[in-house]
Amino acid sequence: MGLFDSIFKRNQELEWMYDYEYLVDTSQKAYLKRIALDTCIQFLARSIAQSDFQIRDGTKILKNDWYYKLNVRPNTDESASTFWEKVIYKLVHDGECLIVLSNTDDLLIADSFERKEYAVYDDLFTGVTVKDYEFKKSFPMNQVFYLEYANSKLSTFIEGLFDDYGEIFGRMISAQLRNYQLRGIVKIGKNGGAFDTKKQEAMQAYLDKVYAAFQNNAVAIVPETQDFEYNELGATRATNAQSIDELTKLKKSMIDDVAKMLGIPPSLIHGEMADLNNSMKSFDQYGKRHFMRKIQDELNAKLFTPAEYLAGQHVKIINQKSPLESAEAADKLIASGSFSQNEVRDMYGWERADDPELDRYILTKNYQSNEGGEDE
Repeated sequence: MGLFDSIFKRNQELEWMYDYEYLVDTSQKAYLKRIALDTCIQFLARSIAQSDFQIRDGTKILKNDWYYKLNVRPNTDESASTFWEKVIYKLVHDGECLIVLSNTDDLLIADSFERKEYAVYDDLFTGVTVKDYEFKKSFPMNQVFYLEYANSKLSTFIEGLFDDYGEIFGRMISAQLRNYQLRGIVKIGKNGGAFDTKKQEAMQAYLDKVYAAFQNNAVAIVPETQDFEYNELGATRATNAQSIDELTKLKKSMIDDVAKMLGIPPSLIHGEMADLNNSMKSFDQYGKRHFMRKIQDELNAKLFTPAEYLAGQHVKIINQKSPLESAEAADKLIASGSFSQNEVRDMYGWERADDPELDRYILTKNYQSNEGGEDE
């Protein structure tokens, strides 16, 4: 600042004008830092939250307290869909999710905790905090539901996402904001506030009002005084203006990268209808099923003893499809004699009917061999 100091000392008018904040930029750069991650995680969470958590004893669906908690009301403040959305979001975003059982038998998602690992004993979770309440007791591993999601590619990408894409996106938005920017020149007379702090403060307040008037009103009138002159330069356009399409492409590129890492076809995120069935099958097999299996395994391990599980008691998470959507596939399974009607009902998440006829295997004529040839 040595060079500028010498200039300002020679010109005292410049010295006091240097204190004015007439180059104020009140607009904040909207980087939308988490748009890609949040979009993909919310898509995954909403899909899994629609699942039906069935408590089964063999093929029979049990309607007990756990069925109610997992499908209707896990705790007093959340519905089941909201609860499982939060579980998936925290699991993917943080890489882990801890669910504890309160003294009133509510399922609560821990916001923070510390894990003490042991070689031969159950790990302990201490300092468990839910909202603003911290539990004083420790929770052993066998008394909680603990989910882990280790995705090194996703973690690495998230760490560099905001540094690389965020900077590019921010610069593109800044360039776009400069397009058609309203610009003007303010000339301040010698008596506009030189060497007078009160006059400088008054002039600064006036400049702020002028700026606000142009920002918030379609028509703004600025009075000229002896010591204040405003000249409108009009809207200017950058020579190499960034296109809105480039901003859209950059956001779409970030979403595509995150979606692929989570096993979600990008076309589903963007709502593209082309090849929708294959995209849904790919998502069910490589994306959603992975997380559903994690939750299902943890629930089975903590809700049932080994003996109960081997005896047929288990949790089964399914996404029930409309019977009309599955009618053709179900008909082929039954008509080929591969499955009974009750087995198909069970396969699609519907409870078996108490009818012996539905346990019979049927082989239609279309699938029977005709060794004697056709009847004449």
